[in-house]
Amino acid sequence: MRIVSLIASATEMVAALGLADQLVGISHECDYPPEAVRGRPVLTSPKMDVKKKSLDIHRDVEAIVSLGLSVYKIDVEKLKSAAPDIILTQDQCEVCAVTYDDVVKASKECLDTNALIVTLHPDSLEDIYNDFGKVAEALQVEEKGRQCIKDLRQGMNSIHSKTKTILKKPRVVCLEWLSPLMAAGNWIPEMVDMAGGMNGFTKRGDHTKVITWKELQSYDPDVLVLMPCGFTIAQSLENRLDLESLPGFKDLKAVRGRQVFVVDGNTYMNRPGPRILESLYILAGIFHPELFEKLIPKGALARWA
Repeated sequence: MRIVSLIASATEMVAALGLADQLVGISHECDYPPEAVRGRPVLTSPKMDVKKKSLDIHRDVEAIVSLGLSVYKIDVEKLKSAAPDIILTQDQCEVCAVTYDDVVKASKECLDTNALIVTLHPDSLEDIYNDFGKVAEALQVEEKGRQCIKDLRQGMNSIHSKTKTILKKPRVVCLEWLSPLMAAGNWIPEMVDMAGGMNGFTKRGDHTKVITWKELQSYDPDVLVLMPCGFTIAQSLENRLDLESLPGFKDLKAVRGRQVFVVDGNTYMNRPGPRILESLYILAGIFHPELFEKLIPKGALARWA
């Protein structure tokens, strides 16, 4: 079987299912597990400079999308050379990765035979489990997929069972972008609840939501978790002025209490794959360190100075 994965979460699913050796092409964002992606042909690239500041990236994306164009491009020649039997992609977010329409168009343009296109659409935790099952079914390893999903559910539920009885739960805001301010949606509100927090601005299944600085000030969270989509911790810290320049930022309860945390969103929170369990560990460790701090993966988290 020849597999092309054009979304990082799907690449991790393929690896978890034991089929990484059958990957013949990946996206520019596929970086884990290292042994699964090392040396694989990279078939996509962004049309904007992803090293720019938050607001500049946002403006570039808006400009591209306003023209009816895709934010990413597919290398048609490399896709042709890969000659995949199966292509894994997504149709949940046109900003996160190449879209289903992009893949269909590229496939018709360069492939001699019809590849099976499997598209993922994760809006919630249940969707992530279902997508995992969909990938397993397409790759003909349904039993392995069921076991992976079972293990994920058990791990998530184990944390939730321990936080259900906690009476003192922090009021939380998770920011998926810093300029403009965007409150994380989709599976993040569920995870905040499971980790023993109370999420602000969004609920289960909501898309990421633009909020105003005044709204954030008014909510005044106990904990502020920064998880910019696609950013490493270092990139997020490079954009710290997006927040620190806001009038009254230092007066937020979370800032005063040193409860502002920067998460590697690119690796964990924004990636709806097998490591969503580690993402829950991170949130639980932030909200209730006395119970869960030791579960936080090394290097996944930094405290805002």
